[in-house]
Amino acid sequence: MPRKPREPKDHMTTDHASDLPAADVRPVELGPTSLERRDELVELCRRALAAAGDVPAALALVAGDVATLPAPGTGDTAHLWSALASVAAVDLTVARVLEPHLDAQAILGQAGVEAGAGTWGVFAAEGPGEPLRATPDGTSFVLSGRKHWCSLAGELDHALISAWVGTERQLFAVDLDHHGVTAVPGTWVARGLAAVDSGPLDLQAVPARPVGAPGWYLDRPGFAWGAIGVAAVWFGGAVGLARRMVAAAGTREPDQVALVHLGAVDARLHGARATLERAAAALDAGDLSGPEGWRAALRVREVVADACEDVLRRAAHGLGPGPLATEEAHARRVADLELYLRQWHAERDQASLGRLALDDPASSW
Repeated sequence: MPRKPREPKDHMTTDHASDLPAADVRPVELGPTSLERRDELVELCRRALAAAGDVPAALALVAGDVATLPAPGTGDTAHLWSALASVAAVDLTVARVLEPHLDAQAILGQAGVEAGAGTWGVFAAEGPGEPLRATPDGTSFVLSGRKHWCSLAGELDHALISAWVGTERQLFAVDLDHHGVTAVPGTWVARGLAAVDSGPLDLQAVPARPVGAPGWYLDRPGFAWGAIGVAAVWFGGAVGLARRMVAAAGTREPDQVALVHLGAVDARLHGARATLERAAAALDAGDLSGPEGWRAALRVREVVADACEDVLRRAAHGLGPGPLATEEAHARRVADLELYLRQWHAERDQASLGRLALDDPASSW
């Protein structure tokens, strides 16, 4: 006699397509906000939902709908990071397009360089092999070589690209439509952020405009501020997972284990939100310049990334395999967030914080 199928144990899982939760476009607010500002975030969330998983649509959103967002440190950082978190809670692909564009705009503003129209990326990571080099060419420079980790290089209009000038790194603005720019195909096989191709870029005698002096890109205060902005995106992605857990409870009564996971997620996100809120206030108060800014960035990224990894684990345990197997948006969000979080250097960043604590214990706690 055949066995009777067992009831599934994932008590927060929905069974039918008709039971799937409606998309949630509530903004993620990092502190008090005005009704007007909240309406801006709601509209941004709606546009992000319309562009979910669609890079060309996300690029169109970035090119036309984010000009009013403030730069970090200009008095309304909480709204900027709320926008990043709100978009990420809806869709991390759109957030992955938005975040570097806003970072590039902020960098150009700090350098006193006009951004102009179009979409921007920031390609400043170092990869294996011979680094990208900049060679003086009259009053400007040309770039030649390979640059790794160039997200959407084949689809953006411009990028800020770091290159070596002798023994120092310098940042340059580059027109990605130049005939000497080639996005290397076939290297991006990621399951997370699959549509955001981040393969290498080959440059051959490409004209480049200096943005800041050698070393300025890493030494400027905004380097740490941008790193915290990335953490706001991670936080938003985890909020999206938490909302899916809450929605599941509306289709099936959660058992005690499901409630345990949901309660732990609530506490984790509360702590991460409070950390981001405090950092935004400190930044606008002028307290995150110099070494203190980078120390704050390491702390915030540690708290937020640790919370996000716990939310990923608890969402998997609470929801079970159903949403991962049958819901495109949920499965993509999980894979996207897992890859996005690898921008955090984990134990290496923890070691950096440990060194700072030993070097200056009096200001640690």
